[in-house]
Amino acid sequence: MKLYYAPGACSLSPHIVACEAGIDLELCRVNLKTKETETGGDYTEINPKGYVPALQLEGGEVLTEGPAIVQFLAEQMPTAKLAPEYGTLAHYRVLEWLNFISTEIHKSFVPLFWDGSGDEKEKARKQVSRCFQFVEDRMASDYLTGDDFCIADAYLFTVYSWCDNAGVDTGGWPKLKAFAERMAARPGVQKAMQDEGLI
Repeated sequence: MKLYYAPGACSLSPHIVACEAGIDLELCRVNLKTKETETGGDYTEINPKGYVPALQLEGGEVLTEGPAIVQFLAEQMPTAKLAPEYGTLAHYRVLEWLNFISTEIHKSFVPLFWDGSGDEKEKARKQVSRCFQFVEDRMASDYLTGDDFCIADAYLFTVYSWCDNAGVDTGGWPKLKAFAERMAARPGVQKAMQDEGLI
């Protein structure tokens, strides 16, 4: 399988999940501004949406959207236990978090990355802060859904890692800070970040 990624972008989340699951992926870097792959190809021919991640499967099919990709990867290696069993309430709790991170946190960063006006950026920072405060208030264990790492943690870690560059003050979130430090120490996270040149 081949993962199309941009260093530190939301594609880091499925990259982390693959590393945690012990799944070897071929990596192909994408320039998000030019929509060109590292091999000189037109990325929009792979993913017409133009953004990462995209996962090209062995048969040539392409799966897009990070929350779908991380679920797919977890199901390829069920022994890694990165997602609860399908049909259980715990499974839907993970989906609940994936959707919240995607629609509320991730999307709120957009003006901070793509030349939003000063007012748009300030509004975005406030919205991002409200969302992370919501997470902070609900973190009762080491990870989002309990004592064990799950696929939603990879996504949360990824979007949280954007805060400093986006000018979002993280000082009031001690649980999230401890979570990020715990995540950064995981071998799978370190491997993904090294692969992407982030550390």
